[in-house]
Amino acid sequence: MSDSETLPAEARTIAAGYDFTGPALDLGALLWDGHCRPDAPVRIPLPMLNRHGLVAGATGTGKTKTLQLISEQLSAQGVSVFLADIKGDLSGISQPGQANDRVRQRAAEVGRTWTPAGFPAEFLALGGLGHGIPVRATVTSFGPVLLSKVLQLNQTQEQSLGLIFHYADTKGLELIDLKDLRAVVAFLTSDEGRAELKNIGGLSTATAGVILRSLTAFEAQGMADFFGEPEFDTADLLRKAPDGRGVVSVLELPAVQDKPQLFSTFLMWLLADLFHDLPEVGDVDKPKLVFFFDEAHLLFSDASKAFLDSITQTVRLIRSKGVGVFFVTQTPKDVPSDVLAQLGNRVQHALRAFTPDDQKALKATVKTFPNSAYDLEELLTGLGTGEAVVTVLSEKGAPTPVAATRLRAPESLMGPVDGAELDRTVHGSPLYGRYAQAVDRESAYEKLSTERPQAPQPPQASRAPRTRPPKEEPSLVEQVVSSGMFRSLARSVGTQIGREITRSLFGTARRRR
Repeated sequence: MSDSETLPAEARTIAAGYDFTGPALDLGALLWDGHCRPDAPVRIPLPMLNRHGLVAGATGTGKTKTLQLISEQLSAQGVSVFLADIKGDLSGISQPGQANDRVRQRAAEVGRTWTPAGFPAEFLALGGLGHGIPVRATVTSFGPVLLSKVLQLNQTQEQSLGLIFHYADTKGLELIDLKDLRAVVAFLTSDEGRAELKNIGGLSTATAGVILRSLTAFEAQGMADFFGEPEFDTADLLRKAPDGRGVVSVLELPAVQDKPQLFSTFLMWLLADLFHDLPEVGDVDKPKLVFFFDEAHLLFSDASKAFLDSITQTVRLIRSKGVGVFFVTQTPKDVPSDVLAQLGNRVQHALRAFTPDDQKALKATVKTFPNSAYDLEELLTGLGTGEAVVTVLSEKGAPTPVAATRLRAPESLMGPVDGAELDRTVHGSPLYGRYAQAVDRESAYEKLSTERPQAPQPPQASRAPRTRPPKEEPSLVEQVVSSGMFRSLARSVGTQIGREITRSLFGTARRRR
């Protein structure tokens, strides 16, 4: 008689809920009555990975290793993966793991063979800060809603920024970097440009001033490098290795982890861009890409209604394009209910209950699970590192029974790769030549600046002392606004490039490739 047949009836019911016939990812083994049951595996059906998910738990409970474990198996099944590496310890997925007593013990407990293995990985970095191939976006494609989140604008200012983008789109004024946006804002508040938006609400000087000051502060923090060209093509996240395994794209974020508004919003741009570009595929045997959104609470913090609505719609619809999204955070309450309702797969690590707020979060988390044979409040506070409460969607799309699970150990290196090794990997990537060097081609600002009028030079023979301070040199923005070409372009009908701009969720845009 097998161990599973000796399980109590309730435990057998749970085990039967994970007895899938098709391809599945193996998370670990069932925990029941304090014992690990290796004959009762807990798995996720591969076709259900595009029904989205949540990996949650307190700091230090093993969320990162869970991401690594799932990513390894997705890659092995030919599915591309995107990982946001906040702390810098997911780079080890590219290298084989190191055997030790803890790894061997965990393998024995869950009844699995552990074989060290590395997986094909690509390392990315926002704006080239840190180790990785630079990821940049043009201001035009980033769009007004996401940029408002980064600049921390209020709803009125966000709406005004939307007008500015609309004007630039229709007039063919291409916004590649932040100086292009500055020039358009300055023009629309000048005497000459103010009438341009009169029929659609106008742009107040006060609001324009807030936007310009926010841009200045943003640039002062060294953030300007994230906007520009060559813009990252999110189709590169869908690559496969020559052996058919999915490439794991690791976005290295330690260099910008103190700028949470920036990196969380950039992650959303990547996701929105994928949504904008990918064709509908309906239900598929396996997803094209699984996108892990780490520190998800940062995305939703202080978000406008328009922003939250766009997130909800993106998550709801991107499934049919073959993309699964997993939000990674501490508790389910960090994720708005409309988004949480879209997440069919749940891996909940331990929670702490040291404070009244912790107790409240614990009770709220328990309510988000289906009815369970466990006392979840007691279980969630007693889980060890590398253990979790799991419920996923079955092959028929129904929720599986809640299962306390001891998770398998990842087979790749559980820790960071040396910086020199990362650099060698990055420089050897076929993407390096495409994205490494920033390009400042002619865009709206440059085209206008080249035709700005030159200031007259004073006569050389005149040596008379000045009776008043010299006039200040026009600022860069003033020079652009005063140029004849700017006035000409701003008044012209939309050019072909302007007509080709279409905006999707979040107001993001991608010109026709």
